[in-house]
Amino acid sequence: MVEECLICGAPLEYLEKDLPMECAVCHKKENSRTRCIHGHYVCNECHMQGLDAVIGLCLGETSKNPAAILERMMALPFCHMHGPEHHVMVGAALLTAYRNAGGNIDLPSALTEMMNRGKSVPGGSCGFWGACGAGISSGMFVAIISGSTPLTVEPFALSHQMTARSLGKIGETGGPRCCKRDSFLSVLSAIDFVKEHFGIEMEKPEIVCHYAAQNRQCIGRRCPFSAARHAEKPDASS
Repeated sequence: MVEECLICGAPLEYLEKDLPMECAVCHKKENSRTRCIHGHYVCNECHMQGLDAVIGLCLGETSKNPAAILERMMALPFCHMHGPEHHVMVGAALLTAYRNAGGNIDLPSALTEMMNRGKSVPGGSCGFWGACGAGISSGMFVAIISGSTPLTVEPFALSHQMTARSLGKIGETGGPRCCKRDSFLSVLSAIDFVKEHFGIEMEKPEIVCHYAAQNRQCIGRRCPFSAARHAEKPDASS
C-alpha cells in the first residue's frame, strides 16, 4: 500500500508557512505546515504511537548489524513508510549494534536517552531545516556513546562530524524525501565512522531496498539501494 495520510491515504502537501492545525487523532491544536490534500493533520506524538516497542526489540537483540536491526524495527506495526519515528530508530539500532559489537555502554539507559532526544526532532526537518532527522539521529548516537555535552571537547567535535558525514551522504543522493533511504545512508555512515574513531567494528551489509512500491516519491535507480541497480551489478547473482 502506498502510504501518505494516515487518516485517508491521500498525498501530503507542505505549506509555505505554519498554520493552525488540529490533530485528527488526539485533537490537539498546534501550528504546522504539513497536512494531506484533504486537510487531515496528524501530530508527531500520534504518528509515533507504539514507538516504545523499539526498546523491547533492542534489548533482546544480539546482532552486530545495525541495518538488520533497523529493518526489524521498520517491520513493526507502528512504523510507517515516512515519519519522525525514524529519528529515534536510526540511533537506537546503532546503539544496540555498537553494544553487541563490544561497545561499553549501558544499553537500557542509552536507549531511553535516544528515545527522548530523537522524539524532539519533528517530521519534515529534512526539507524545512536542511537537516534530515535520520542523519541527526546518527549524531545523537555518537553524542550518547561519547558523553558529549555543550562543554566537552572531543565528544562535541565527534558528534558534529558524525551528523555532517550522514547529512553529506543524504545531500549527495538528493531529494525528494525517503525516510528509509536516508536512514540506511546514516547507518552505513556511522558504521565506518565508529570503526575509525572508536575502534568498534559493527557489521556492514549490502542493503537492497524493498520499500520502493510504498513510496510515491521513490527516485528509482538514483537510489543507492535500488533493487534494479543491485540486479545490474556483475556479482549480484553470486
